[in-house]
Amino acid sequence: MMTLFSIFPLLTIPVVIYNIMAFAFTGSGPIDAGAAAPILANLEAPMLSLPMVSGAVWTMTGGDLLILISLVFLFVEILKSTSTGTATIMNHAVSMILFIVCLVEFLLFENFATSIFFILTMTTLLDVLAGVVVTIVSARRDFAVGEGFGG
Repeated sequence: MMTLFSIFPLLTIPVVIYNIMAFAFTGSGPIDAGAAAPILANLEAPMLSLPMVSGAVWTMTGGDLLILISLVFLFVEILKSTSTGTATIMNHAVSMILFIVCLVEFLLFENFATSIFFILTMTTLLDVLAGVVVTIVSARRDFAVGEGFGG
């Protein structure tokens, strides 16, 4: 039985968070010149500052946190892609749709033309590519094991 967790790409969460922040300041249409400033200000605002032993101060911004969350979700997505069921194939299809949506937003909307969203978009692409490759390798291994018993 396919569960929503197995089909739902977790990378949707940071993309949706970015979308909420981007559209909360500009509405849902194409952006006027200079409208990307509010979202950039929110994503570049320091969230955490820690003094280091070296004397430097390490600062984490909202954008850094969003990228970190997406990397954790990418790891979980790669682990999920090691299974070879129907849910995994559906997950890859939905992940591909998510990548296409991210790419369109990056190209067409000014608030999405940021380095942070570009990295999120590349993370969704890596999810699609890694997921398909891992699934193919897993399926070949399973198929090869099955052949050995027949003969």
